[in-house]
Amino acid sequence: MSERHTYRVIVRGTWDGLGEEARARLVAEAAEHGMSSMRFTEEGSLSYEPVPLKHFSMRFVVVSDAEDGEEMAAVIAEDRAETVLRGLGYGFTRLRSTVTDLDTMKINRKAASRR
Repeated sequence: MSERHTYRVIVRGTWDGLGEEARARLVAEAAEHGMSSMRFTEEGSLSYEPVPLKHFSMRFVVVSDAEDGEEMAAVIAEDRAETVLRGLGYGFTRLRSTVTDLDTMKINRKAASRR
């Protein structure tokens, strides 16, 4: 069995072809999708600024085979984002992803202060 890695993926995109109803809903729900809502989850968390209503980001946790790498994690997250956004009736374009492999991430710890 292959080793599994956990990835944090940020999918960014641009709103596109939003109808009046979708725009109104996004503006009305903007407080629920601001800075405080930014969490990495399997389902994804959507965040955006209502003015101007132009760009958005979604944060995902993806667990997949390490041999598939970051590229596959990005594909999985973008697919999840497309599914969520289409399900909500939101038009979008230009999805792009940034991936961090939590299992290979190096953590720099501060040295203990000298007394």
